[in-house]
Amino acid sequence: MTREPVTLDDLRQRLNDIDRQLIGLVAERKAVSEQVAQVKRSTGRSVRDYEREREVILGVRAIATERGVSPELAEQMLRLLIRSSLTTQEHASVVARGAGTGRRALVIGGAGKMGAWFVGFLASQGFAVEVADPAPGAAGGARVADWHATDLKHDFIVVATPLGATDAILRDLALRRPPGVIFDVGSLKSPLRAGLMALKSHGCKVASVHPMFGPDTELLSGRHVVFIDLGNAAALAAVRELFASTMAEQVVMTLDEHDRLIAYVLGLSHALNIAFFTALAESGEAAPRLAKMSSTTFDAQLDVASRVAQDSPELYYEIQSLNDYGAESLEALSQAVERLRTAVLSHDHDTFVALMRRGRDYLDDRRTVRERRA
Repeated sequence: MTREPVTLDDLRQRLNDIDRQLIGLVAERKAVSEQVAQVKRSTGRSVRDYEREREVILGVRAIATERGVSPELAEQMLRLLIRSSLTTQEHASVVARGAGTGRRALVIGGAGKMGAWFVGFLASQGFAVEVADPAPGAAGGARVADWHATDLKHDFIVVATPLGATDAILRDLALRRPPGVIFDVGSLKSPLRAGLMALKSHGCKVASVHPMFGPDTELLSGRHVVFIDLGNAAALAAVRELFASTMAEQVVMTLDEHDRLIAYVLGLSHALNIAFFTALAESGEAAPRLAKMSSTTFDAQLDVASRVAQDSPELYYEIQSLNDYGAESLEALSQAVERLRTAVLSHDHDTFVALMRRGRDYLDDRRTVRERRA
């Protein structure tokens, strides 16, 4: 008896069945991750175990090789699953800690992207969150159109407004002298100096925070949260405690140290990408023509530049123009481009090679430091 030949539809149906099984296994893995989180909390174990991750990844690579599957593909898949598992465990840890139970928080500017992140973050800890923002936006909190109309007797007041408006709000808050802890989440601190100092001089519990991640971030492992020490130890400790149940790396520094470093971390990287896509846009080469070309380096840079181009021009302008130390990084970029240009146009092989090697050594040193910290 001859068997019917397998059709394309049959094979596609088998693939659909396998996909459903895969999703089912992912859901099962997620459920086990939640149990793992409970056990870790009860035994005081850290959420993240880098040695365990290494063992799992090496094991999966070996299994993949035995089964004729690309070990690189297996590792990429597993890293995604590990990240999902860590996100589940971190969220469960934050919720279980319940640091905000019975306490109130006010997020001024809570309808914005970063404000909405803090609304969700505080609500997950059990805080009763109020959102003060005339614009529609963040869910999960009681809405008030104007923070001036509130009693300001909150345990935490978060100012998550645009940089251009934040300083005036901080100064207005200083006049009201709220009893709770007040902190902003601005990317720069130079423009907020007067408001922060006003809060300090009026005896308010003030600190300043810079979350070094975007509003779409779910897992804080590997992310940094910078805390600015403004001289109020109680306020600084209270704000740091909000992130104690996460895997975020906490860094404490002064206001001036923060903005000097941000001039490079944000200012330089933004300027480089703006210069990159500006050069492309003004090159005379139409986008469809360049789209036919591809290289590993160009595609990677294009991906980063595309994300920068989609972000807020107003925010990026503030980061460039309002930083007291912003000119330093822009001048460094200008000098670096000129040195590269001069080396190429003068056919100076030794200088070109020296630039490359110096950069390689610097980046190797940075990678070594990060690996040791991990």
